[in-house]
Amino acid sequence: MKIGLLGTGLLGSAVVERLLDQGFAVTVWNRTADKTAPLAALGAQQATTAAEAIAASEVILLFLADRAACEGVLLAPPTRTALPGKTVVQMGTLGPEDSRQLAQALTTAGAEYAECPVLGSLPEARAGTLILMYGGDEDLLKRIEPMLRALGPEPKRIGEVGQAAALKLALNQLIAAETAAFAMSLALVQASGVAVEDFMQILRGSALYAPTFDKKLKRMLKHDYAHPNFPLDHLIKDVHLFIRAAEGAGIDTSPLAALETVLGKVSVQGHGNADYSVLAEGFRPM
Repeated sequence: MKIGLLGTGLLGSAVVERLLDQGFAVTVWNRTADKTAPLAALGAQQATTAAEAIAASEVILLFLADRAACEGVLLAPPTRTALPGKTVVQMGTLGPEDSRQLAQALTTAGAEYAECPVLGSLPEARAGTLILMYGGDEDLLKRIEPMLRALGPEPKRIGEVGQAAALKLALNQLIAAETAAFAMSLALVQASGVAVEDFMQILRGSALYAPTFDKKLKRMLKHDYAHPNFPLDHLIKDVHLFIRAAEGAGIDTSPLAALETVLGKVSVQGHGNADYSVLAEGFRPM
């Protein structure tokens, strides 16, 4: 199976590394061409245009920023003509309606479309332990499952296009909410002079504990948010997508809107490209 991958950011690059390690032929393209050079050194083929990457591939994986980026790349005249007969799998985080609209546009252009967003980050991508949530045709899933199993041990069909996208947003909302709740509690503990280890010992022994708390604690204590697996601005984008989708379903999102304001404040202070645990800085005492 020849694979093309568009968008070699942090996660896209890690997925390419894994696929190459598993023996797949991969052609890569990115708007910023120098981001594909390290992958070429590992054995990937570099395409100078998205159309070239699509023409060389049977299955095209998308790791682009949003629906506008996907449509801007895939539906531009030079690229659109390469789409008929190709299978496009959207693996980034889109809103459910965005994914459905993208599916309609690509189907009209002659391609097959499915969504398969993932839960996990760079270590899981490189180890092949991502959690894969598939939305789309069941027969198509069977055809691409060998490739998907190289990335995660148990790709799960959630339902139709849009449903896996909604589930992914629901999970990423928890990333924001849980991390923010922990950071706010940690801020009060520290401001009150309580030993952080006492706080953590009691928390770890309770039903309130989540492993992500220990995963991010060291960064928060050291104010060290460099070398992110998931940058703050990416989380902000996903929170915005969740709010839009939830409000469209009639769900009250006012608590999350307040959190979105805090995240935006931290981002404009220059932390948008830092690890998302930098949101803790938004809860420090004034």
